Amino acid sequence: MRTTEWEPGTRGATDALERTTLGKVTRRLIPFLLVLYIVAWLDRVNVGFAALQMNQDLGFSSTVYGFGAGVFYFGYALFEIPSNLVLARVGARVWIARIMITWGVISVAMIFVHNATSFYVLRFLLGVAEAGFLPGIIYYLTHWFPRVQRAQAVSWFMAAIPLSVVIGGPVAGLLLEMDGIQGLRGWQWLFLLEGAPAVILGVVVLGYLTDKPEQARWLTAGERGWLSARIEAEHAHARTQHGVGLLRAFFHPTVWALTFVMFACQCGSYGLTYWMPQIVQSVSGLSNFKVSMLTAVPYIAATIGMIFIGWNSDRTGERFLHIAVPCVIAATGFIASVYAVSPVPAMIALTVAAVGDLGSRGPFWALPGRFLTGDAAAGGIALINTVASLGGFVGPYAVGLAKTATGEFSAGLVLLAPLMLAGAFVAWWLRRSPALDLDAASVPARQ
Repeated sequence: MRTTEWEPGTRGATDALERTTLGKVTRRLIPFLLVLYIVAWLDRVNVGFAALQMNQDLGFSSTVYGFGAGVFYFGYALFEIPSNLVLARVGARVWIARIMITWGVISVAMIFVHNATSFYVLRFLLGVAEAGFLPGIIYYLTHWFPRVQRAQAVSWFMAAIPLSVVIGGPVAGLLLEMDGIQGLRGWQWLFLLEGAPAVILGVVVLGYLTDKPEQARWLTAGERGWLSARIEAEHAHARTQHGVGLLRAFFHPTVWALTFVMFACQCGSYGLTYWMPQIVQSVSGLSNFKVSMLTAVPYIAATIGMIFIGWNSDRTGERFLHIAVPCVIAATGFIASVYAVSPVPAMIALTVAAVGDLGSRGPFWALPGRFLTGDAAAGGIALINTVASLGGFVGPYAVGLAKTATGEFSAGLVLLAPLMLAGAFVAWWLRRSPALDLDAASVPARQ
């Protein structure tokens, strides 16, 4: 009979030490990491809001913009695995700081874009600079949260994706209104003022983050000991049961199945996010500022959905349906967009797509840690995110090509639906993977 993962209350591990320790870890790390990822996401996707002015100023077609938005992910993919392997060696504190400072500088440099070539080059370099950030944080969280709490921790952290749009949309609208101040266009102010916080926070990371529990002076000796023992027991069990080393992780069929699922989700997520402002404007005819406000609506719902799905996945110990069902919901939203020819139906379809696509993230990123540890975890997680990140090129570019060919955004969004359905199928199939079997992956609550 298949067992479930250890859950608070099932094996007597809900004592005060556990609650206090994980409470401190959550309060110390998750809000700060959430802020970092909001800034990261803003610098990655604010080009979607900048495009409301920039495309006209610089004469960019939908195809040029779609390629420039997506070329970020070529640079990102090339350097993702090396970056995460370096992080595993030198520690998250130093490497995350380096990543943030360099991407902040390049994001600010986007104010100098003046033609398609400079747009492509700077977007590519921004991808190079940011490579390793997301998988680095996912890997980092495996050192701080036991498996059973990991989906909710990841969901809270990755709530930065929709929150960045909720926050960034109105802020972008205001910054675009700064058009002409000091001789800069509104889209230039957008890149300047949203890039600078990454540099500042990169410096803060050096003094705030702690690499591993045993180094955490903000925990008591007993708390450090309990958490270190718990995490090490899980890692040791994974090594014993699965023995997946770095090289084997790169060829492991479960790693590649997970990669496909995330690739499908990334195509949907980025295909929607980079075009959302222009889609909303096309169906509403509203001003840039009102568009930026309205764009936040789907992502408010997506934030709530992500947190609830992550919480329910941890509560039940089930991961696969918590990935597959949201993917089906996303596909439904993309298909429904065909029939959305007025603002209200369009916003409903976009909201359904956003909730479904982003809702899978917490349960998904709780899976690799079941069978990957150490360098294999750093490399495997980076490989998954590297290949999947190419969806950040495929999604926006496909929507752009379809828009150029048909004159309709819906044609591009519908192309994303079959991918989401395929991702749902593979996620459901993964429940049969021996590497992800709970009998093999579970460990006693106390060691």
